[in-house]
Formats: sequence, C-alpha cells, structure tokens
Amino acid sequence: MSVQAYILIQTEVGKAGSVAKAVSAIAGVTLAEGVTGPYDVIMRAEAPSMEDFGRTVLSKVQGVAGITRTLTCPVTH
Repeated sequence: MSVQAYILIQTEVGKAGSVAKAVSAIAGVTLAEGVTGPYDVIMRAEAPSMEDFGRTVLSKVQGVAGITRTLTCPVTH
C-alpha cells in the first residue's frame, strides 16, 4: 500500500503561484493548488513507503524557494 499525504504550505508574500508550480514538478506530487486562508498552497503526493516519501517528496519540497512553513497530513485508509 502506498503512502499518501496532503502537505499544507505557507509561502512568502506573492510566492504562492511559483511555489505551486515548483512543487507540482516534483515526482510523486499528484496535485498542487494555490488556496486562500492560513495556507497558500495545498499539495497531495504519494510514494511507495514512508521512507520513500521522505526521501523523494519531502526533501525536495523543503528545498523549494519561497516556502516558509509546511504541515504534512498523511492520509489514513
């Protein structure tokens, strides 16, 4: 069973569009959209295991310029 999670992203002012575009290009990301409210971008991603999720998705998201904070919410099945 694969690991799926939503990641809620806060960005620097005016960076939501560029952050959404950058994270959508990361392998494993299935959705990335700009939103209003306390977070600026919501993305969904999946990977074969939690270890893979951390290595292939989270580490790359953390390297995207303009992100100030993230909250990862794993999907329960």
